[in-house]
Amino acid sequence: MASGYDGVFGAFPYAFRESESRLFKLYVVASALAIVLIALFVGAALIVLIGQTAAVQGGSLTLSRSFYVVVGLLVVLPAIAPILLVARRRRRGSNSSKRHEAALAAAGFVFLLSIYLGIVASMPETFTLDSETVTRPPPGGAFAPVVAALYAIPPVFAWTVPLVGAALVGVAHRLFD
Repeated sequence: MASGYDGVFGAFPYAFRESESRLFKLYVVASALAIVLIALFVGAALIVLIGQTAAVQGGSLTLSRSFYVVVGLLVVLPAIAPILLVARRRRRGSNSSKRHEAALAAAGFVFLLSIYLGIVASMPETFTLDSETVTRPPPGGAFAPVVAALYAIPPVFAWTVPLVGAALVGVAHRLFD
């Protein structure tokens, strides 16, 4: 048995090594990739925001810059939570069953999917891109009913979709504990 891990970054390889669930091990790898991708997007968005507002002095702009970081953390934390929960249980020698780890992994995958679904739900009906008005594509294909339901959510409430996914991680931890 490994002695432990150092912080959040050490929890990933530790949880991967110590887990008995293949689904959970897959989640560790997939969530690490997703978290890196999210961090790159938030970092790029923050750089663009700073570049566009560099000439303006502090005040509310400093708050909006900080808001990007807070939103990034709120998106990343539920993705990291299953890994931290399993790593902590394994480090302490608590019984962490394959069933519990698989449930956390499944909930984690649903959360990652809910981030994408939240992005789809937040797409406005029309928007301007490179000074050209663009309309969102109409729902089509096998997932047309799902896309239509996501489009029906007002864009201002699109954040509720990932919130439900994040709550599912907590519910999975409690139910399968």
